[in-house]
Amino acid sequence: MDYDIIIIGSGPGGYVAAIRASQLGLKTAVVEKAELGGVCLNWGCIPTKALLKSAQVFNYISHAADYGVTISGEAKPDFAAMINRSRGVAEGMSKGIQFLFKKNKIEHIQGTGKVKPGKKVDVKDDKGKVKEYSANHIIIATGARSKEMPGFKQDGKKIIGYREAMTLPKQPKSMVVIGSGAIGSEFAFFYKSIGTEVTIVEFLPTIVPLEDEEVAKQLERSFKKTKIKVMTNSSVESVDTKGKFCKVKVKTKKGEDIIEVETVLSAVGVSTNIEGIGIEDVGIKTEKDKIAVDEFYRTNIEGYYAIGDIVHGPALAHVASAEGICCVEKIAGLDPEPIDYGNIPGCTYTNPEIASVGMTEKQAKEAGYEIKVGKFPYSASGKANAAGNKDGFVKVIFDAKYGEWLGAHFIGENVTEMIAEAVAARKLETTGHEILKTIHPHPTMSEAVMEAVAAAYGEVIHL
Repeated sequence: MDYDIIIIGSGPGGYVAAIRASQLGLKTAVVEKAELGGVCLNWGCIPTKALLKSAQVFNYISHAADYGVTISGEAKPDFAAMINRSRGVAEGMSKGIQFLFKKNKIEHIQGTGKVKPGKKVDVKDDKGKVKEYSANHIIIATGARSKEMPGFKQDGKKIIGYREAMTLPKQPKSMVVIGSGAIGSEFAFFYKSIGTEVTIVEFLPTIVPLEDEEVAKQLERSFKKTKIKVMTNSSVESVDTKGKFCKVKVKTKKGEDIIEVETVLSAVGVSTNIEGIGIEDVGIKTEKDKIAVDEFYRTNIEGYYAIGDIVHGPALAHVASAEGICCVEKIAGLDPEPIDYGNIPGCTYTNPEIASVGMTEKQAKEAGYEIKVGKFPYSASGKANAAGNKDGFVKVIFDAKYGEWLGAHFIGENVTEMIAEAVAARKLETTGHEILKTIHPHPTMSEAVMEAVAAAYGEVIHL
């Protein structure tokens, strides 16, 4: 065999798996047709956070007077400069992966990979030339792309996906965002922050529908304060792009609305990249557009594995990375612990931010738990008041009988940095009383976690 492991795809699943495999002494190659780092580094997590940071800085400057700072002249967003900064950040991170590949002696095979029977991979380069490679183990990590919906197919100009939303040549004056998950909500926040009129259309009763209902309602209130129009229990029936503006037909409980906007952003989810990569020729089983794997990411065909967005589980970068590490450690003969998918943190980088892990209050009740719920508002937090951003709260859910931490749901400034406490505590089977008796620094946003736990047990001090 040419290699111990060949990985198809260099996203946060593929490149992390490659580095861990190399650390374990396995000769490793990664097949990637585009930039190293995949969607996350180049078109997802990293560049969007760069854009959101630009929006945050603009918001701070626009409200400088609230902090006792006088600025002469009007602050204006430079859309092109924001886009250029975002692309620069992504390019720098991708170069960092190139460095890590060289450091760990990982070969980057440029081209499009296709698996074949007999533990082989064909790679077609940009000139159409095909070369065959072989490995003892082949990991498929081809990721996902923006989902196309019938009735409003993306044209990249008037109806766009997340890639185009990060590289538009000019800022649209108005936009409809279809779907209010993390991608839709983050772009809605970004564009509204720099002056675009934004309408969110969500089919379900609440925005960010995977989050706890109280968190969703808080984000909706915060969005409405910034004049983002939120339409829940609504669906986009069609988009007419013939004229200068898009005519978006929205079905609501009250009837139909026609909204005219410059741009429509489709953020209704992702589709897996499993077509045309040879899995049918190898005989690899799929289930509902995902590759079927066991707890160590082995497919039904010996020597072939799959990780990341193309397998069942949350389509998140940190999940793909954990899956990649678990997969190669098993290949290398270690004894890794299977991933606990009930303890995966999720983050949404709007303003206020959202972070959560575990069961929502509704899910805990439906599972039959008798629960204790504690909630501490940011309005009572000294650090949040000093920071000038009091929207949000920390909510925690415990099993009343044993004190097990069932769920944590945060919304507010800096909560994406705070959720790891709950994830680690749940991993260590920490009880509510142990968190309550853990001294948290003051003044910090994180002490709201301790206060929320205290509220759950009737011992809260600052409420």
